[in-house]
Amino acid sequence: MLLDFLQSNLNLSEEISSILNASWKHEKLLNRGDFLIQTNQVEQYLYFIEEGTVGIFYPNEDQSQCVGFGYSPSLICSIPSFLKKRPSEYFIQTLSKTKVIGISRNNFYQHMENSPELERLWRIMMEEALLGRIEREIDLLTIAPQTRIQRLLNRSPHIFQIVPLKYIASYLRMTPETLSRNMKNIKS
Repeated sequence: MLLDFLQSNLNLSEEISSILNASWKHEKLLNRGDFLIQTNQVEQYLYFIEEGTVGIFYPNEDQSQCVGFGYSPSLICSIPSFLKKRPSEYFIQTLSKTKVIGISRNNFYQHMENSPELERLWRIMMEEALLGRIEREIDLLTIAPQTRIQRLLNRSPHIFQIVPLKYIASYLRMTPETLSRNMKNIKS
């Protein structure tokens, strides 16, 4: 599954995909509610989600705020911690039974040094992640709840099938009741 993801989804050459695929050795099978990384841990791995769904949460005083999701097949890690080797300010927790496989940060960066193709792809992925975060921040600052829901439905309709609504509500910064009420208006 990982090899196919590297070649098909990321468009890496067969040679680079095979070399990179062999380095993903850190397997984890997690139950719902388990942590992939906790706050204040330093992220050591870039993970590929083979099965399942995870939420990215920022801890607040009263309750944690969902700031993103990861699902099969995609890559996930605490990006700031992974990039800068500093303690993570947020945690990644499974929302369902989840199977991941990871590559160590050191091994991944070594591959990037040896492959301009992989380094270019990583840069593009980071640019896309940054653009996505900026778009989300603009949505949360300027758009009505019903429009936020519709934009998420347009971008990622599958989220509503794989993620419990309470986490989607948190992600959209609204109560579950507001989400439910506005979902009825969107569907009608």
